[in-house]
Amino acid sequence: MKKVIIIGAGPAGLTAGYQLVKDKNEEYEVIILEESNDIGGISKTVKYNGNRMDIGGHRFFSKDQEVMDFWEELMPIQGVNSFDDEKLGREKPLKEGGPNPEKEDKVMLVRTRVSRIYYLKKFFDYPISLKLQTFTNMGIIRTIKAGFSYLKTIFVKKKEVSLENFYINRFGKVLYSMFFEKYTEKLWGRHPKEISAEWGAQRVKGVSITAVIKDALSKIFKSKKKREEVETSLIEQFWYPKYGPGQLWETLAEKFEENGGKILKGYSVKKLKIDDTTIKSVVCEVNGVEVILEGDIFISTMPVKDLVEGFTGIDIPKEMKEIASGLPYVDFQTVGVLVNKMKLENKTKMKTLGNVVPDCWIYVQEPEVKMLRLQIFNNWSPYLVKDAENTVWIGLEYTCQEDDKYWNMEDKEFSEFAISELASMNIIDKEDVLDYHREKIKKAYPAYFDTYEHMDKLIEYLNKFNNLYCIGRNGQHRYNNMDHSMATAFEAVKNIKKGVTTKDNIWNVNTEQEYHETKTK
Repeated sequence: MKKVIIIGAGPAGLTAGYQLVKDKNEEYEVIILEESNDIGGISKTVKYNGNRMDIGGHRFFSKDQEVMDFWEELMPIQGVNSFDDEKLGREKPLKEGGPNPEKEDKVMLVRTRVSRIYYLKKFFDYPISLKLQTFTNMGIIRTIKAGFSYLKTIFVKKKEVSLENFYINRFGKVLYSMFFEKYTEKLWGRHPKEISAEWGAQRVKGVSITAVIKDALSKIFKSKKKREEVETSLIEQFWYPKYGPGQLWETLAEKFEENGGKILKGYSVKKLKIDDTTIKSVVCEVNGVEVILEGDIFISTMPVKDLVEGFTGIDIPKEMKEIASGLPYVDFQTVGVLVNKMKLENKTKMKTLGNVVPDCWIYVQEPEVKMLRLQIFNNWSPYLVKDAENTVWIGLEYTCQEDDKYWNMEDKEFSEFAISELASMNIIDKEDVLDYHREKIKKAYPAYFDTYEHMDKLIEYLNKFNNLYCIGRNGQHRYNNMDHSMATAFEAVKNIKKGVTTKDNIWNVNTEQEYHETKTK
C-alpha cells in the first residue's frame, strides 16, 4: 500500500484524496493535512449567528462535464422549488425526482446569475451589455468616445505585454479606463500595466466587445445556442449548495473519510524533507509540537512560495529560491453586514424577497472607496440567511496586503470602516445595521507580477521531484476557479494511478484557450 500525503483540505486536495480512495480502494493510504480547523479553503462557508457567509462567492458551473458530474454525485439537483422561488412564483429547471430543499439539506439549488457594476452611482450590466440603459448611464459623449475607441482596436492591436493592453485590445481604451483600470488596481494593488496579460487570458477568456455583440444578437434573434457555445462569463444560471460552497466540500470530506481517508486538522506543514529528487516526509507543527509524517507520494496545494521555502535536505538553486520568495499574493477580507433593508431600489423585472436588488455580486467601480465588490447572500441562497424575508445579509469584499493598515485594524474598526463606505455609496443607512462579522484570509489570490514572469522555470524545477504533484490555485500559483482546481486534481490522480511521473497535463489545465471556450465531453 502506498502512503499519499496531501497538503490542504480545499477543493483540489479533497478531490484528489477522494479520487484515490473512492470505492474503498485499498491500494492507497491517504492522509490530508489541513492547517486550519475548517474544510474547503477559501471555498468554506462561515457560520455566524444563524447566518452563513460565502467567502468570495462561488458559482458552481463548469464546461468540464467530469466536474459537473462530480458535483451532482455529491449533491443532487433540486427537484422541487426552493423557498424563495416558490413564494415568488419564479420558474427554475428542476430535476425529476430530485430532493426538496425545504425538507432535505444535501441539495444543489439552481440559481439565476445576476452580477452588475456599480459606477457613477448607477447600475451597469456585468459583463457590459449593449442595452439602451448602458448608453443612457454613460451619456452620449462617453458612448461616442467609447465607440470610436473600440473601433480603433479593430485596426490597431497593442502587443499584449500587460493586462492593460489585454483589456484595451478587447474593449478599447475608454471602456478599459471606466470599467477595468481602477478596479484592477484596487484588486491587486498594482496598475494593470504592471500585471501579466496571462491573468486576463485565464480569467476572462472569450469575453470582449465581440462576445458581447454576439450574445446580444443571439437574444435578439432568439438563437437557441447549445450550452457549450456560451462563454463562461455570460452563463445566466448556475448551481449552488443549499448552505453555501462549504457544505459541498464538507460532504466530500465525509465521503473521503467513509472510504478510509484521514483528515488531520491543525497540521501546519513547515518543511518537506528531500533525498535527491524524492520527497521523503513532511514536518508539521501541531499545537507547538513538531510532527513528522513519512509518505510515498505527496500532493501539495500549499502556496508555492511556502512549499519551496520548506524544502530541506538539498541545496536549492539560488534562482529558484529568488523566484519562489518573490511570488506575490493578495490577502482578502470580507465583512458580513446584516441590515433591515437596503436603500437600493429593485428597478429590474426580477422578483426577489423583500424586493431587494437581484444581484449575487455587485462590482464596485466607484474610485473613492476601497471596497471591491459586495455580495447579497439572500440571492445566492435564501437558506444562507436566518430571516431572508425581513433582513438582508451582505458581504463586503476587500483585498489588502498582510500586515498593512487595513489588515491590522481591529475587527470593530475595520467593520465600521466598511459599513461607512457602503453608506457613502447610498446603498444602506448605518442605522439599519443589525449585526456584522469580519473574516480574514491570507494568500487568497496568487498574483501575476514580480517574479511570476519566471514561473515557467520554477515549474520545470518542481517537476524534477518525481513524487511531488502541485495542484490547485495556490499549489500552482494560478488564479483558477474551483473547477480548474478540481481538474488539476483529476489529472494528478490519473498520473499517480498510471505510475506516470510527467506533470505537463496537470500544469496545462486552464492554460489552453480552448479550455474555457468549449465544453469537454
